[in-house]
Amino acid sequence: MKSDIVVSLDIGTTKICCMVARAGSNGLVEVLSLGVAESDGIRRGVVHNIGRTVEAINIAVEKARKVSGVNFEEVYVGIAGQHIRSMQHRGYLMTRHIDNEISKSDIDKLVTDMYGMAFQPGEKIIHVLPQEYTIDSEEGIKDPVGMSGARVEASFHIIIGQSSATENIHKCVKRAGLKVKELILEPLASASAVLDADEMEAGVVLVDIGGGTTDVAIFHEGIIRHTAVIPLGGNIITSDIKQGCHVMKHQAEALKVKFGHALAMDHLADEYITITGFRDQEPREISAKNLAYIIEARMEEILSYVREEIQKSEFGDKLIAGMVLTGGGSQLSQLDKLAEFVTGLRTRVGFPAERLSKASVSGLANPIFATGVGLLMKGIENKEIYEDSAQLNAVLSDYPENIVDHSTNTAKSAGENVEEPSFVEEPENGDSSSPEPQSETWWKDRLYKFLGNVFSDE
Repeated sequence: MKSDIVVSLDIGTTKICCMVARAGSNGLVEVLSLGVAESDGIRRGVVHNIGRTVEAINIAVEKARKVSGVNFEEVYVGIAGQHIRSMQHRGYLMTRHIDNEISKSDIDKLVTDMYGMAFQPGEKIIHVLPQEYTIDSEEGIKDPVGMSGARVEASFHIIIGQSSATENIHKCVKRAGLKVKELILEPLASASAVLDADEMEAGVVLVDIGGGTTDVAIFHEGIIRHTAVIPLGGNIITSDIKQGCHVMKHQAEALKVKFGHALAMDHLADEYITITGFRDQEPREISAKNLAYIIEARMEEILSYVREEIQKSEFGDKLIAGMVLTGGGSQLSQLDKLAEFVTGLRTRVGFPAERLSKASVSGLANPIFATGVGLLMKGIENKEIYEDSAQLNAVLSDYPENIVDHSTNTAKSAGENVEEPSFVEEPENGDSSSPEPQSETWWKDRLYKFLGNVFSDE
């Protein structure tokens, strides 16, 4: 696979979507191909039939490969489902560096320590998301790297899921001849595709209405504050229409997609929808107002659960940017008005179009592809971080001087082992004939100067 290619795999309840893309200009995503297959082995975001899920993955992947001409093996996969839960936790460490400067390795250790927490049997951590840091007694710090302090404390938002659910996803992807590069919580991916930095800073709740679940993510001051998965989605509305209108499942789905409205009061009592009858039977008429009543009742229930999650988060009065709806269920007409009525928050429908370059394949500017586009954005972001780190390490390895790493108090040089630096006591008689030691930061000054010359064009 080409080094600049990123592939996403959205394994949903109603569809499995595979996208092949690369980074475009101005931070946009250029989607080269799209493959979609009907999902028949997933229920409420959880694998219930491995064989059918693998078959659907193969169909979606083959379509994406055929159009893009790229043979890929690694994919970024979304994960959701009613087994997902979240919690808040705090951790701390004492810095051990000579100058008490906080390094990235300190932050990495704080995150790593969270993975050692004990949970209920059968659970595992999916994400550890740092929120805010406290250095000594200074709170509200977002990026502590480079600052000085003896004690670093951090609050984390931890996403937890069932081990069996994540293992089944890995198993399905592996049987399809692919490898999971990273599992990413779907509402986090969708947020990348439809929210902007100002909304996340001001305070916003993202509601991703899928086929089997509704995912909720709350952001404030640019930080993830709360996540939840509601085990209800678009499929339950289809089931309600099937029972309430006495029609087949495929007819109920078509009624929802083509004529679905979330507010019954927008319809007149004499409006009817004609559907074909069984075999030689006459066509039937369905009341548009009754159809809207069925949809409104279920959507109001789902939105009431969303309102409860907002209240649990304790950020309800801080969501200045309101609510953003996305996912396939967000396409219901007048749903934004119903959401405003139920939650009291200004609401809009989020589309991933703003994240796509003009060179992308057509048809992606739709809320149903928000998760897939978000997974691509996360993948491109991770790839850029990795490549920047690899480039910096390559520069450091070619640097002609030994570089002291204060985080380990050892000296590094290319191709040889260097002994631990020893400290010589100053003579008691004050003899200053010995050479004057260099400043502790001499190597930083030379390194910054060297890197400045290397990256001056950037």
